[in-house]
Amino acid sequence: MGATRKIGVAAAMVTVLAGGGLAFAQAGQEADAEAQMPTPAASSTGTNYGNDAGIQPIAFPHAIHARDNQIDCAYCHFSAERSVSAGIPPVSTCIGCHGPGKVQVQSEQGQEQVAMVLEYWNNEETIPWVRIHKVADHVKFPHMRHINAGLDCTQCHGPVQEMGVLQQPDDAWGDGKMGWCISCHVENDASRDCTVCHY
Repeated sequence: MGATRKIGVAAAMVTVLAGGGLAFAQAGQEADAEAQMPTPAASSTGTNYGNDAGIQPIAFPHAIHARDNQIDCAYCHFSAERSVSAGIPPVSTCIGCHGPGKVQVQSEQGQEQVAMVLEYWNNEETIPWVRIHKVADHVKFPHMRHINAGLDCTQCHGPVQEMGVLQQPDDAWGDGKMGWCISCHVENDASRDCTVCHY
């Protein structure tokens, strides 16, 4: 092999390796950026998914907020329409209504819960919510695609506006099993290609 050809092969290999290294570095940067983004697992649920009793740190009554006060799901679950994750509200969202001098909660239990929210706020801590809904790690469930296709939150999560403190998934959720998802895709004439959910 001539010297010129050896140099050409070596240059090609350096280019490929550098390109691969660049792709690896970019993938690492994307993973780092994703890890810093506020996702339910990173900022709110921590390691609490599947704790023994499903006991929430704050007894958040969905019925009072969604039904009685007509707060739309997307107000708290802020990224459902534009992201894979529905989003778990930061404490600042809670404080927007329950800060000092704002909404007055009447019940003694409610006042105790709001005091706990204020404590998280004052300590600059996230509320370690217990995650209720989770598909397997090898499955992707992009909320935005489902919301933008016209599905209502209650189709998967059940009548949340009638629920108190969530401790387990509603029966409507179907335990997040593949058959449940496939049935919904068949009923709604949505793609059933493997790569839709496994990518």
